[in-house]
Amino acid sequence: MSRRCDFCGKGPMYGNNVSHSHRKTRTRWEPNLKRMKLKVDGESKNVKVCMSCLHAGKVPIV
Repeated sequence: MSRRCDFCGKGPMYGNNVSHSHRKTRTRWEPNLKRMKLKVDGESKNVKVCMSCLHAGKVPIV
C-alpha cells in the first residue's frame, strides 16, 4: 500500500535520527493518513486522506 495522500500527494519523508553522540541512523516519517469512503462521481470509493487535508477542508465530506 502506498503511503500517499490522494488529495495533496503528501508521502513519506526520509532523513536521519541523530543521537546525542551524533551517530546517524536512517529513518522514515510517514504522513498521518486515514482511509475514508467518499462519493466520487456518484460511486463510493475508498481513499487515503492526510489529516492536514481534512483539517483544511480540502475533502468533500458528505
